[in-house]
Amino acid sequence: MQNFLTTGDYSRDELDRLIDSALQFKLGNEKSKETKPLAGKSVALVFFNPSLRTRASMQVGVYELGGNAVVVEPGGSSWTLEHRDSVVMDGDRTEHVAEFVRVLTRYCAAIGVRTFAPLKNWEEERTDPVLNAFARYSTVPTINLESAMHHPCQAMADMMTIREKLGPQRKRVVLTWAWHPKPLPMAVPNSFALAAAQIGHQVVIAHPKGYELDKELMEVIKRQAAIAGGSVAVTNDVDAAFDGAEVVYAKSWGAKQFYGKAEQEIAERAQYRRNWIVDEQKMAHTNGAIFMHCLPVRRNVIVTDAVIDSPASVVIDEAENRLHVQKAIMTNVLSG
Repeated sequence: MQNFLTTGDYSRDELDRLIDSALQFKLGNEKSKETKPLAGKSVALVFFNPSLRTRASMQVGVYELGGNAVVVEPGGSSWTLEHRDSVVMDGDRTEHVAEFVRVLTRYCAAIGVRTFAPLKNWEEERTDPVLNAFARYSTVPTINLESAMHHPCQAMADMMTIREKLGPQRKRVVLTWAWHPKPLPMAVPNSFALAAAQIGHQVVIAHPKGYELDKELMEVIKRQAAIAGGSVAVTNDVDAAFDGAEVVYAKSWGAKQFYGKAEQEIAERAQYRRNWIVDEQKMAHTNGAIFMHCLPVRRNVIVTDAVIDSPASVVIDEAENRLHVQKAIMTNVLSG
């Protein structure tokens, strides 16, 4: 059984093949049209959090692969869920994932699960407890639709978009932190930096002091970059980061030392509002860079209207590519 939990579980060649497959799905060639690995099967899509792109693209993707999507929302369309082991369930959680997941596996050929980091306990959340509980109890492939630490489907759509727009060669890719009125999870920046390193890009991560990504993950990212012939650099100088960039990826994330201290985090980040935004002036210092963001995006907070509405912006193509890359991922795990 093959899961899709993080791109780190896959080799560079395997990631390249997934992108190649996604591009074929997008082109709609005859072979991809005939690929129906889900004919007569269902896929459970479990959403602990709201979603537009992930939910719609997965439902459409399952349908186009010949299958049926079963959307489950714990606490909404199903019972509330407990994921911790050896817990006395005398609170407000009704069902344990041990039963929930094993029941779904009797009905479905795969399970996709989406759960955000609650930003309460960094040391606990960095272990991805909910996602790993699903994977542990499932006897069918588990697909990570965003967890506390990773969003591999988004990262693969990002890598596909870079290749589609700029070709397969190594690029100078800038992942820049941006101001946002509240702290956000690290899953997207974690996965983007990891996948870009695995593909062999020259990755520059720009963020204010105190907003470092996970130390252990950064070591993995650096190792993957070395293997792929790329590089990783970190800077606190947002203006210098844009110099010569060919890809600019904007995303806000919370500081791990403020997990469980949201008000302190909001006060800390206020100082960065003016400068940590992607605007025309910064983009003018790039090497004709494309602008990327996973969406949803707060206009004139993360990025100015002038940038996101410019020809450099590829955010809609990036969102479309979620559909194609997820079809490639589902086809791969169901045939593995």
